[in-house]
Amino acid sequence: MCPLPPHESLVAELRELRRRGLPGLRHCTRDALRSAAVAAGLCTGPDDEQTGIEELLGAAVRRLAGGHPVRDDDSCDPLARAAAHSFGIFAARRGVPGTDRRKAAAGVYGVTTERFRKSQEHDVIAELAAAVLAVAREAVTGAGAARRIGAAGGPGTPVAAAPPGAGVPARRRGARPVAAAPVAPAGRITVRVCAIEDVRDVDVLVSSENTYLEMSKTFRPTVSGALRRAAALRDASGEIVDDVLSRELGVWLRTHGRTGMPVRPGTVVATSSGALAAHGVRRIHHAAIATPVGDGDRYHVSPAVLGEVVRTSFELARHESEFLSLPMSSICFPLLGSGRGGLPVETVARRLLDALRAELRRDPSWSVLLVTPEESHARLVTAASSAP
Repeated sequence: MCPLPPHESLVAELRELRRRGLPGLRHCTRDALRSAAVAAGLCTGPDDEQTGIEELLGAAVRRLAGGHPVRDDDSCDPLARAAAHSFGIFAARRGVPGTDRRKAAAGVYGVTTERFRKSQEHDVIAELAAAVLAVAREAVTGAGAARRIGAAGGPGTPVAAAPPGAGVPARRRGARPVAAAPVAPAGRITVRVCAIEDVRDVDVLVSSENTYLEMSKTFRPTVSGALRRAAALRDASGEIVDDVLSRELGVWLRTHGRTGMPVRPGTVVATSSGALAAHGVRRIHHAAIATPVGDGDRYHVSPAVLGEVVRTSFELARHESEFLSLPMSSICFPLLGSGRGGLPVETVARRLLDALRAELRRDPSWSVLLVTPEESHARLVTAASSAP
């Protein structure tokens, strides 16, 4: 089985390919693209390499469009349209010079070519690379059923159980469980035993933060620390070169005049997903729930704030989906406040489930994932979902 290439390698090759266009593919560095195409079963060797890579890119662009045909009109997802223009995937753009393809892609967003080059183009390439990996990964692992410990769409919904390991890719003994796609049917809540940084192909991951929006250190075993670590961009030696989530939170704090000052509990701030884009994650929502107590070694979390965070995160996700043109329909929550916040898992489960059910009644098009690394905590959530 051909291993999947790193996201950053695909990004580098796609940048070069964007300049040359698909007719220039044979003159580009394409080791990562070839590996992904082989993993996806679209090519086997040099004879069909170019065709396979082109088919892979076409599949990735369709994935950005939500699986629909990619059309150059307002009914199509702007990210997919911009990618199709940028790389010459639209038939009419195939042999067009790179400057003209970039101009057409900029027109999708209604910005100047230079603005697009400095801003949206980076997102388009990163998202296309993530979609390439997702297409290849699905071919390797298959679209297995979600490992569902429990599901709850509303009061009275029966809880379905699955055998341990169902729908989870094979892994080394002792390794952490990895969540498998798909998340769940729309309008449902799925509970998985999984570290949140290992979740794949979920649009939004929610992180638990303190009210100063200062993320945990990367070495700490917290949700915040794990996501910060997983999203950071690293060089070939493994050194962090861009602490993406912490940096973007810092920008938000400076922009809103809150540097060194607490925000109201329940505030939710969105950032990009950094390196987690390679996992099919689009956004990270940072929920300020933990208020430092005393010298800061302890935190207080009000149970009431959990419902507010759920409502705010859904509102923010809908806003981003509309105004950032991100096709989002899935969201993942950890058991907020059950760590250093000290809330009982049963309390957290009831509060989250009540709020999530209310959101799904309001808009059943969303899929929801609840994750915890503890099997015992997952059983408590399942029990809470069955409680009257």
